[in-house]
Amino acid sequence: MSENDTQAEHTQILSTGIENYENLKDITTLVYLLQALFFVGFTPIIGLIINYFKKSDVKGSILESHFRWQIKTFWWGLFWYCLASVLIFTWIGAPIGFPILVIITIWWIYRFVKGWLTLNKDQPMYAS
Repeated sequence: MSENDTQAEHTQILSTGIENYENLKDITTLVYLLQALFFVGFTPIIGLIINYFKKSDVKGSILESHFRWQIKTFWWGLFWYCLASVLIFTWIGAPIGFPILVIITIWWIYRFVKGWLTLNKDQPMYAS
């Protein structure tokens, strides 16, 4: 069996039960890209909307775990960015708010890089 046959079989196993696996994988990659461009503005919100609209399409596949990962990244990131922003505008909270912004930015980058690399290996985000 050649390496291409093995890869095709692997993709077949991963996509069992859902149609258009490769198309949905491309959409998942797009959402990681939109999250990576968080400094541009509203791109993570667009990614979140895509996640919610396509969530039912990926149910039962490894992509479902990536969608959960992306959604959690958005909501937790938003929470911590908002908290840090509020703290920065208070005299006492500024020394706490700036480090939180740095930490959450590093965390955000870690999350989309880890997710994208795991997706490219055709692996789920969470161990079963």
